[in-house]
Amino acid sequence: MKKIMFSLAFAALTLLSVNAQTKYVTRTGQATIFSHTDAEDISATNNTVTGVINQSTGDIAISVPVQSFQFEKALMQEHFNNSNFLDSKQYPRLTLKGKITNLSAVDLSKNGKYEATVAGDLTIKGVTKPITEKATIEVNNGKVTVTCKFTVKEIGSYGVGKPMGKKKNNVADDIEVNYKAVYDKGDE
Repeated sequence: MKKIMFSLAFAALTLLSVNAQTKYVTRTGQATIFSHTDAEDISATNNTVTGVINQSTGDIAISVPVQSFQFEKALMQEHFNNSNFLDSKQYPRLTLKGKITNLSAVDLSKNGKYEATVAGDLTIKGVTKPITEKATIEVNNGKVTVTCKFTVKEIGSYGVGKPMGKKKNNVADDIEVNYKAVYDKGDE
């Protein structure tokens, strides 16, 4: 009987240790967007980006609340959120779900600076497309800082509308995105 109880306890501990995965979490990530046209430059910042990195698997998830982007001009912000552009009422979040594909080259438990490749699915306005981007991950005393700069090509292919007529060139086809977030160890 003792042997069976010991075996069950050992099996339970083994399962617990396998399922205990360290996750790093942020609730204050920053995403900035920028586009240039002959008419004007458009830029906005969002400081409420949430994200999770699973240290064991390299899985990542990032969520960006659309209405939290702040523009210099109120009219730009209004246009950005309306149904012709991002339609933030129907599609309140932009998301990226993916994986660090070179996880063996990134040690989240050791101080250092690492170049990572992230592959996953970017969803904008309900349209999901695969992306692969480079990111820099810096580990410093248990905090993980992720920075990334990339371009979303052909924003219209995500269902994001562009003005018609004289203003059709006021919105660029490609949008530059910068992401920076400091992740802390989350609940295991």
